[in-house]
Amino acid sequence: MRQEDRMQKNKPQELVKEKACRPFGLRDKLGYLFGDFGNDFSFIFASTYLMVFYTKVLGISGAVVGTLFLAARGVDAFTDITMGRIADRFPAGKEGRFRPWIRRMCVPVAVSSSAMYLYFVKDWPYGGRLAYMVITYLVWGSFCYTAINIPYGSMASVISQEPKDRAALSTFRSLGASLASLVIGSVVPLIIYRTDEAGNQTVNAVAFTVIAVIFSILSIVCYLLCYFFCTERVLLSGKTGQKEGEAKEAEGSVLTRLFHNRALLAIVGAALVLLLATMLSQTMNSYLFLDYFRHAKALSWVNLVSISGMLLVAPVASKIAAAVGKKEAGAVAMLVSGLIYLLLFFLRVKSILTFMVFLFLGTLGMGFFNMITWAYITDVIDYQEIQTGKREDGTVYAVYSFARKVGQALAGGTGGFALSAIGYISEAVSQTEEVAERIYTMATLVPGICYFLIALILWFVYPLNRQAVEENTKLLSEKRKKEADGDVACRRET
Repeated sequence: MRQEDRMQKNKPQELVKEKACRPFGLRDKLGYLFGDFGNDFSFIFASTYLMVFYTKVLGISGAVVGTLFLAARGVDAFTDITMGRIADRFPAGKEGRFRPWIRRMCVPVAVSSSAMYLYFVKDWPYGGRLAYMVITYLVWGSFCYTAINIPYGSMASVISQEPKDRAALSTFRSLGASLASLVIGSVVPLIIYRTDEAGNQTVNAVAFTVIAVIFSILSIVCYLLCYFFCTERVLLSGKTGQKEGEAKEAEGSVLTRLFHNRALLAIVGAALVLLLATMLSQTMNSYLFLDYFRHAKALSWVNLVSISGMLLVAPVASKIAAAVGKKEAGAVAMLVSGLIYLLLFFLRVKSILTFMVFLFLGTLGMGFFNMITWAYITDVIDYQEIQTGKREDGTVYAVYSFARKVGQALAGGTGGFALSAIGYISEAVSQTEEVAERIYTMATLVPGICYFLIALILWFVYPLNRQAVEENTKLLSEKRKKEADGDVACRRET
């Protein structure tokens, strides 16, 4: 069946209108940048240092922490999808459909984030420390962060319906994440790590709490900038003309529709593997420089170098993707990164400088993929509408967000189990040479294999090459014109 025929068969139940207001521009892109800047003050900080806080400060084994990270994703399976459906069915008011959630949830997510790093909990009984860890982590990750991240991610599809604008939003969002990584990666190691009289690298428990509070305040500022700078232009009306039974059937069949979306399944698989690789690498790097290179503060310079690689590709990422296609460019980029990390594994470098050079080269390919990864999702949302006739921005993004959380959890869980498996002792001031070598293997071999796997998924499974994206954009543009029927909605900005 041709796509045109499929769209006629699956006639949509939503009316899409374009809001006549301020044109899309730099203000929207900066606002969207600040949104992920705010997100990653908690997400990247947790991804990189929460395991360190739990093991080094609270004295909880890596296996227990890994179990928590994995179990929490079972909760996310319900909260993420539920939030996606809420966002999709939330009536669009004068602020839009997704924007209000940023204003509502910015303070709760900031407070819940800082609550995970209270240094004085280390003096509690072991049972109290465990309960504290479980409760605060679930409140932040499964509820508060979900309630702001899913509407924020879904908002890209309604800020503009132009593919080039959405690609720009993806680039600026990734820039926001890179800036957060730069701040966290270069500043945090200088503060939380210290050297004792024997020359051993230890952590400053109080510094964790202070930094977490500062990051929470900064995240609120960033979220508010996102809220005020961004404008929702594409208005998605509620599901009109549905009887109660039809509405229930639509809700019951949403997962079935999603599981038939090959593009979504492929990008979910790629995202899961990517987060497994990058988060595991970030987690292991903390131990790598602490126990292998025995120079924890050098981690700040390594993070600075690696982030600079991502920033270097930012100006050209969207242009390269437009020229050769996101699928094609992303596959080649991840292949190159996989080769670099495998070289690191086989060379077993002892020089921090040499490691930094290879890490910089490896982040060029991975950084390119990260810069355009959110543009994949807008293409997948369009593909979903082409296939089913239904617009499900929030739900599609929720599935993708859940996959990223699973990747993060697997990284944390795998990291925790791996640390225990290789003989890492949390209470020990320093680790044996054998354990240090195993940490090096985890930090290089696993990312290398994962990046190769992502390249294979993009090339052989993901169906949306440049030609397919252009065709879908054309079909949807024609559909928008017919459905709108000249009816243009305009809301006055405050």
